[in-house]
Amino acid sequence: MGGEARPDEGARAHPAKRAPRRSDARQNRERILAAALTELTRSPDAPVSAIARRAGVGQGTFYRNFPDRQALLLELYRHELEQVADGAAELLRTRPPDLALREWLDRLARFAMAKAGIAAAMQQAVHAPAASAKSGCDPVASGAGLLLRAAQETGAVRADVTVDDFTLAIAGLWHIDPRSDWQPRAARLLDLVMDALRTHPESPPRR
Repeated sequence: MGGEARPDEGARAHPAKRAPRRSDARQNRERILAAALTELTRSPDAPVSAIARRAGVGQGTFYRNFPDRQALLLELYRHELEQVADGAAELLRTRPPDLALREWLDRLARFAMAKAGIAAAMQQAVHAPAASAKSGCDPVASGAGLLLRAAQETGAVRADVTVDDFTLAIAGLWHIDPRSDWQPRAARLLDLVMDALRTHPESPPRR
């Protein structure tokens, strides 16, 4: 009995053998996400086999990381939006909260137009019933909440506005055709949203 090794003794004796496996798994996941972005931009209906092939992994590895296509799309949606959402705190450090919120909306609009090729696939996954329970993890809601709370604390934005109100108000961004002259349409929509949010909306220009 005294000579028997405990289950974790082998792992401690060879720590180097475990780290590469974790590193490889992380790299596989990152490659799959990068491949999915490329393939889905080319074709929103790209099959899992094409994504796995571009990532250089087998379908078994793919399904160990993502149990189904919806799980991949949800992760890709969050991964891409996190790049936009992470800018919220950065903007708050350099601008008044209401101006930070407005500039962040411009970044979100540019993201929406740049990723329009995969928007349909992403939105289908995000609005699927199985995804509803995970909506609180939406990076857009997180970034918007941070900026809204900061603007409300200064009195620049109405205190009764919720994150849900905000995300519904800007939902029109995802319906603008990126092949059109989208910049003025997006700017007008976002100006209208900001006027509705402010405690003292700006007066319209005199003609």
